[in-house]
Amino acid sequence: MLARGALIGWDEELGTTMRRAGPPQALAEALADLGNMAVALPLLAVAMALSLLRSRGRSWWPVLCYAVAMGLMAPLVVGLKAWTDRTGPLGGGGYFPSGHAATTAVALGSALLLLYAVLSRAARTSVWTLVAALVVGNGLGLVWRGYHWPLDVAAGWCLGVLLLAAATATAHRRPGARQLPAGRQPPSK
Repeated sequence: MLARGALIGWDEELGTTMRRAGPPQALAEALADLGNMAVALPLLAVAMALSLLRSRGRSWWPVLCYAVAMGLMAPLVVGLKAWTDRTGPLGGGGYFPSGHAATTAVALGSALLLLYAVLSRAARTSVWTLVAALVVGNGLGLVWRGYHWPLDVAAGWCLGVLLLAAATATAHRRPGARQLPAGRQPPSK
């Protein structure tokens, strides 16, 4: 797929069709802007601060795990863009994967996962739906504005999911905690 392959023609045709059928430019631009660091990072920072305040600092490990995921996202995207050097809808190279799509997925996903425990069951469903809608809306905005092809966006989402999964798995393993084999219980005190 990367820069050549069976999906390239289909992806470019779909992207062109989506751009022609897109909403007004102002809406598409607003959605695309959700992936800007100036928008995504403050949202994540607020969630991190709320998590730390609510736990009186005891949630530092998950906060650190999600911060590392966010920090790793940019160099991974830059490396993948240099490696693939895919031409974008507006010309030029380095469009695959979409850094804006990955930023939105990692920042909003991390914020949600950090605050998940404090949300009611009903609020969890609503917030998951909102986050999913914003991430998808961001991807659509990127394609509608001609900043990315659809598969660039999908690759950004996939990278975001991988980073979130790794951060979540790591967040559930406390540093210094001894890991027991499956089925074993810690000795009672």
